[in-house]
Amino acid sequence: MVLPAALGRRKIMSSSRLGSRLAVCLLNISEARRKYIVENIAKAALEKNGQKHPEASVLNIFSDQDYNRSVITIAASVDKLGSCVLAACLEAFRAIDMEVQEGVHPCLGAVDLIPIYPLSGVGVDECGAVARSLAKDLVLHVPGCSVFLFGEADLPKKRSLVQRRKQLGWFTRRDFSALEPDLGAAPARRCGLTGVGASPYVMNCNVTIDSQDLSVGREIAHAIRGSSAHGLKGVQAMAFPHEGKSEIACNVESFENQKTTDTSEGSQYVTYSVLGDRFSYVSPHYIEAQVKKLASNQGIGTIGRALVGFTPPECKNCAEYAIKENIGEFWKIREGVFM
Repeated sequence: MVLPAALGRRKIMSSSRLGSRLAVCLLNISEARRKYIVENIAKAALEKNGQKHPEASVLNIFSDQDYNRSVITIAASVDKLGSCVLAACLEAFRAIDMEVQEGVHPCLGAVDLIPIYPLSGVGVDECGAVARSLAKDLVLHVPGCSVFLFGEADLPKKRSLVQRRKQLGWFTRRDFSALEPDLGAAPARRCGLTGVGASPYVMNCNVTIDSQDLSVGREIAHAIRGSSAHGLKGVQAMAFPHEGKSEIACNVESFENQKTTDTSEGSQYVTYSVLGDRFSYVSPHYIEAQVKKLASNQGIGTIGRALVGFTPPECKNCAEYAIKENIGEFWKIREGVFM
């Protein structure tokens, strides 16, 4: 990661020197077309009782007009993250109405997804406890809010987000009345259903192919999906129409016990560690190369790759820097951060 010149002159300290115990939430909300609403939601995460929260930062805001979906990256000390995310969610539920929401990306809730990930000095199990507490607070404070749990928050089964989404018909359903939440009453149409959970870091990587034929995009998505015979481990992929082309949208899960240590740009896996536990994920460069190869087999080119937010190590480094320097609105200087 290369920081902008003003930041590059300052040294980013290691987590051990900072004594940090950091976690992050990639808050998925069903709004992107009204920028002021998205930014109000982000800013809400940074305030407590009208005062700026000193141990939190919004690292990034990724909004997609076609999807009508935004991902807000909120980092904080693990004991403060829940209250930061709760404040952002309260503002989101106030401003977003699922009865009138439109967009090509599947969604069930005004706040569609609240995943909590460890960054440094904290494990996935503790993030699960934060997620469960947050889920209870949401149901308590938001009339009509309903929650399903996944990953480390879904005890004792620990069902994955993919499993829960399939069970709930997340990919196709908009009939909220038939949904059965884990917490809360039957979902109110305005709020919809919100997923809350915890896991090792999940990165989002989207690759656009130069074709309007969505069936081609779906074939490619299926081929690289981790559940396919020769797919990429930890990769979940879907194809959507996007700005007159087709986009292969990938969730890239981190997973344990990958033996490779090759982290060169052309390698398949990148490794990192949290609390001594070693995790790996498929490199965004490798995902783009595979999509490009599959598309070229059908005479189609690729247009580019979008990394939604950060890789796990980049997120950790930016969080440590932003919180150490008390930069709450870090997303405003993201234009100078290149990955």
